[in-house]
Amino acid sequence: MNLDFFSAFVIGLLGSGHCVVMCGGISTMLTTAISDTARHKKYAIIFAYNFGRIASYSLIGALVAFTSSMAAKNIGFPVAILKTIAGVFLILLGLYLGQWLMWLSRVEHLGKNIWRHISPHTKKFIPIKNIKSAFALGALWGWLPCGLVYSTLTWSLASADVLNGALIMFFFGLGTLPALLSVSLGTISVKSLLSHTLFRKLAAMLVVIYGIYTILIAYL
Repeated sequence: MNLDFFSAFVIGLLGSGHCVVMCGGISTMLTTAISDTARHKKYAIIFAYNFGRIASYSLIGALVAFTSSMAAKNIGFPVAILKTIAGVFLILLGLYLGQWLMWLSRVEHLGKNIWRHISPHTKKFIPIKNIKSAFALGALWGWLPCGLVYSTLTWSLASADVLNGALIMFFFGLGTLPALLSVSLGTISVKSLLSHTLFRKLAAMLVVIYGIYTILIAYL
């Protein structure tokens, strides 16, 4: 596996505590929104809306990477600078996850204007009646403003390659999957571990270290 993809998966996994805190309520709401007629398909539906979410991450990653690839080709924008930006955002993400510096929360506000236009459409798919509507609802959910997602998107931006940009966000989404599945399926032990203060602080430090490493290798 490409190192960037593996690293994106690990970042998603390390940021899972944030997912439990910030998106756990949404995940629970979506699970309870499964209609009575679809109870026997509960697990398939839960996976469907989570993979809908990951599909949106991948799409956004591809769009962002396409933009940076055009900038790199047409105006000669240095890829090293894009990688530096990604490293800085990873450091900010680590500080945010550790609740030491909350600047990244300001970035989340940038996505609220987009979400305001998207969120009304989620009502069309609630209650969830089938796998198709679950996937569509998850795809809309993927546009929810999130500092964790935005930070990882800078990594797609730095890749300057559409396929790599999409795959970075895909593997990131897979990394967040255990946390949100644990919430939906009521796996208390996993949820407790991921939201534990010690886990979150350790994860935050590792993300900061990786951000510093990303900046250093940008110029090697």
